[in-house]
Amino acid sequence: MSDKIRRLNRELKFKGKIIDFYQDTMEINGDHTVIWDFIKHKGAAAVVPVLPDGKILMVRQYRNALERYTLEIPAGALDEADEPGIRCASRELEEETGYRCENLEWLINLRTTVAFCNERIEVYVARDLIPSKQHLDEDEFIDLQAYTIDELKEKIFSGEIEDAKTVSSLLAYDTKYNRN
Repeated sequence: MSDKIRRLNRELKFKGKIIDFYQDTMEINGDHTVIWDFIKHKGAAAVVPVLPDGKILMVRQYRNALERYTLEIPAGALDEADEPGIRCASRELEEETGYRCENLEWLINLRTTVAFCNERIEVYVARDLIPSKQHLDEDEFIDLQAYTIDELKEKIFSGEIEDAKTVSSLLAYDTKYNRN
């Protein structure tokens, strides 16, 4: 294992709406260099919305990278890198589900792909939901569906739900709130 890893250069290759792609020139042990890819992400927040009957609201939406619809917890990118995650989670809850919550509870922080990306997602739990109105972005088309945690775990273990933030968040929720 190397004790001495040092960045010599970081070159921006692409600046996007949500991510920036860089190539880093790294020096290893002072005797050779390598090129590593780095994706800079401004961060995101997500929420596990729990209805009074214990069912969890999920969003079904098309994901271009997978060329199919996915079932996920509501989530979205921070407006700015320094935006508090709880503010983003609150906004995304109302935008995507049409519910709001006055007392979001922190659940877990996630790092999605640590090998090449710094994305961090703060995840919250929303209970005592208050009906409001969906405010979808112009490019968002979301269907809402409610499931029990057991139904969602079946979907995880059957491979139907693969989204890392959703899998991690639902299993963390189940572990924290449904321990027997």
